[in-house]
Amino acid sequence: MGAIVGGIALATTVALAGCSTGGGSDSGASGYITANGSEPQNPLIPTNTNEVGGGKILDAIFAGLVYYEADGTPVNDLAESITSDDQQTYTIKIKSGEKFSNGEEVTSDSFINAWKDGALLSNERLNSYFFEDIEGFSYDEDSDLTGLKKVDDQTFTVTLKSKLADFPLRLGYSAFYPLPTEAFDSDGKVTKAFGENPIGNGPYKLDGGKKAWQHDVQIDLATNKTYTGGRKADNTGLTIKFYATLDAAYQDLLGGNLDVLDALPESAFSTFKSDLGDRAINTPGAVFQSFTIPSDLTNYTDQSAFAHFVGDEGKLRRQAISYAIDRDTITDKIFDGTRTPAEDFTSPTIAGFKKDIPGSEVLKYDPDKAAELWAQADAISPWSGSFSIAYNTDGGHKAWVDAVCNNLNNNLKGMDCSGKAYPTFAQARTLISKNDAGKRDITTAFRSGWQADYPGLFNFLGPLYATNASSNDGDYSNPEFDKLIQEGSASADTDAANAKFQQAEEILFQDLPAIPLWYQNTVGGYGENVENVKVDWHSVPIYYQITKK
Repeated sequence: MGAIVGGIALATTVALAGCSTGGGSDSGASGYITANGSEPQNPLIPTNTNEVGGGKILDAIFAGLVYYEADGTPVNDLAESITSDDQQTYTIKIKSGEKFSNGEEVTSDSFINAWKDGALLSNERLNSYFFEDIEGFSYDEDSDLTGLKKVDDQTFTVTLKSKLADFPLRLGYSAFYPLPTEAFDSDGKVTKAFGENPIGNGPYKLDGGKKAWQHDVQIDLATNKTYTGGRKADNTGLTIKFYATLDAAYQDLLGGNLDVLDALPESAFSTFKSDLGDRAINTPGAVFQSFTIPSDLTNYTDQSAFAHFVGDEGKLRRQAISYAIDRDTITDKIFDGTRTPAEDFTSPTIAGFKKDIPGSEVLKYDPDKAAELWAQADAISPWSGSFSIAYNTDGGHKAWVDAVCNNLNNNLKGMDCSGKAYPTFAQARTLISKNDAGKRDITTAFRSGWQADYPGLFNFLGPLYATNASSNDGDYSNPEFDKLIQEGSASADTDAANAKFQQAEEILFQDLPAIPLWYQNTVGGYGENVENVKVDWHSVPIYYQITKK
């Protein structure tokens, strides 16, 4: 989820559809649902959460201006309307009577204050990138978001630096959630203490009858009676369990100790359909998998680790590595058809997806081409040392990392590739994310992936590869790519926007800041005691619709 594991519906009329009924009434609620998850990397602050473990929880306990239906269609949640005459200044009207779970009313200030905190440079919020298009945003100094103007308690305006036709589509992402007054300290900054026990306004809230967030164990969420939107829960609560391995989670599902599982260990790929029957899940999702080789060494504590991957030598080696990977065999033999070899940097489930983008031939398995390019790189600077791919063992990645390394070792002269295992996703992310000195401590290539934040091509490209973007963990920067992304974002026509984004992908295929691998299906299942289980457009179960039998 954009989150780290992210067409655009552009139109001249930008007001979104009215709120649908979604889940049922409280009278139909029945039982707590148990689901799998992972320990969040950080306290649960919406603007500082950009990974799936925390994102699942935030989406359950908060409601934004917009939410997305199962197929990605945007629907107004707290917004009465989102309108614009010029696609640069938007007027947002909030429904009256909406409340946080503590009874505080949701107002314009709830959004304005939260967004300003998320955008302020010194706060170092991981999702600050999502506010960069608003007037006043700065990457260089603390600066007020002057583009946010309060009209009254239920109305505010957003003025952007340039036209951005898909801005309303973005507003369902968690970075744009509102926050209550008590989230802020006396200086107007959202506190870590709030993130440990957040107060939201969504279909669920932290269960006050117990220590809701038991770190590295689980989090317990009760239904929130103050929420009146289209995602009202059909159950009485949700427990998200944090598993160290997917094998353990799957055994809990088979044993009746887990209701819903949205990922499987490799060991279950060949058997889960027979194990679960019609309770098995295997459906396309907006999830892209890759591994990243850092681009800008100045941001790393050990620059020597990536010395062979800069300049012309680096481009040749990245291309050679990509050609050396047999994606078809890996997805067939290791994933048993639950992955599809990548053809671009986005997802085939998103409108605007295009096959055969110029340069995408680098994704084809061609050992001879790989060896040729590797030799050209050696002519610039002979290869030395080893190559590793970091991954987290709680996410079921060992088998494919080993397979990729076998491909590289067999096809590239002198390559000594191996996996670098970290016990948890949070531990790996801590090394990949910048430390207090602004440096990254990771010393290897690393597993990367993206689960879309909202259903648009831009979301797979801008947050990961634009200069200084919040999830640009490889520190990639290319002015031509940035220009095409900006031009696409400002387009008023869907086809024109997607054409620009496709051109931007051509640049990515030249530079390969990440090595595309495959698209990930949502594979999992559910237990015998639950029903109404569906998975949404970005591979997350629709928890609020699930009921106990």
